[in-house]
Amino acid sequence: MQPIPLTLDSDAPRRFALWQLGFRPFFLAAALWAVVAVALWLVLYPGWLRMPLSGLPPMVWHAHEMIFGYTLAVAAGFLLTAVRNWTGVQTWQGWRLGLLLGLWALARVLLLLDSGSVLLFTAFVDVAFLGLLIVAVTAPVLRVRQWKQIGIVAKLALLMAANVLFYLGAAGILADGVNWGLYSGLYFLLGLVFVMGRRVIPFFIERGVDAEGVELKNWLWLDIGSLAVFLLFWLFDVFFPEWRLTIALLAGILLVLHGLRLWGWHHPGIWRKPLLWVLYLAYAFLTLGFGLKLLSQLAGLSPFLALHAFAYGGIGLVTIGMMARVSLGHTGRNVFDPPGILGPIFALLLAGAFVRVVLPMLLSQYALLILISQALWILGFALFLGYYLPIWLRPRVDGRPG
Repeated sequence: MQPIPLTLDSDAPRRFALWQLGFRPFFLAAALWAVVAVALWLVLYPGWLRMPLSGLPPMVWHAHEMIFGYTLAVAAGFLLTAVRNWTGVQTWQGWRLGLLLGLWALARVLLLLDSGSVLLFTAFVDVAFLGLLIVAVTAPVLRVRQWKQIGIVAKLALLMAANVLFYLGAAGILADGVNWGLYSGLYFLLGLVFVMGRRVIPFFIERGVDAEGVELKNWLWLDIGSLAVFLLFWLFDVFFPEWRLTIALLAGILLVLHGLRLWGWHHPGIWRKPLLWVLYLAYAFLTLGFGLKLLSQLAGLSPFLALHAFAYGGIGLVTIGMMARVSLGHTGRNVFDPPGILGPIFALLLAGAFVRVVLPMLLSQYALLILISQALWILGFALFLGYYLPIWLRPRVDGRPG
């Protein structure tokens, strides 16, 4: 398997291409923040370092930055790129794209360094980023009247509302705002992953395995039912946590529904393709999260295991897998012959998720396991950032715009 060439074809235009399309700056920012934010968390968690963090407890800052910092940067890059494909209308580039990234980055810096004196200004910047992202994503959809994409826009609006709840809580205005905002943000992102995963994962598998006529099993009733039950799960888990049996029942139903979807999507050929198995295993971790949530409600299992099955194993693996694939395809490279380094990078993230989610149920060295999982995350994303940086900065190898 040949590595991605780091030099351009002789007839390709040699220019700086970072601001040509949304995935370039936002995937770069997401990968960089994945390294920096978790490296900071590694030293903040045991108390080795103290920082202002806008007056937030370190664990709250960590949760917010992985949801509304890292994952939203990936979502922004993906949607700004996908919407151009769906609609045929160019999404923001140049200075508009730079403004959008600047708002995202400014919010990250202010939350990190400010003592809380300008928290409302930070909130304005962070929410303004989401508001402008909604404008950038919605305008092409409305222009071509592609109404089926409105659900994606609605999820971005819900994410903005969740971030508002978080800041209202952080400012002491809404008593439960921090928890409502963080968990709603996580679940809205999971909803976005489920919708987009249903669109692209079976599509990628059917076209990516080395077999003819592959047609995976999908059921409309499962698509509708899983989203409806997930909506109820979010409502009860966030706003009525005392309804433990109801939450357990809903988690159990989601475990079965998503397990059935995984069965329908399986093909033995995926295990020879890192860009396929990383997405499949990410979905498996999301499914496992519902099982662990069930056990946390009925058997007293730590709720943080389900949380990190969703966040580290599910969102972490699916985002790095999608960034890797989108960056190849939209720079004119062959997604069916990806660089060999992707397998080890994905394996590092997979090992980190296993250490963070599974091993705490078997071993008692919890603090050590967290440290190891943090180190594996940092190493995986550092390798990913180093390898993909030239790809994001340089033009497409085929000379086309984008």
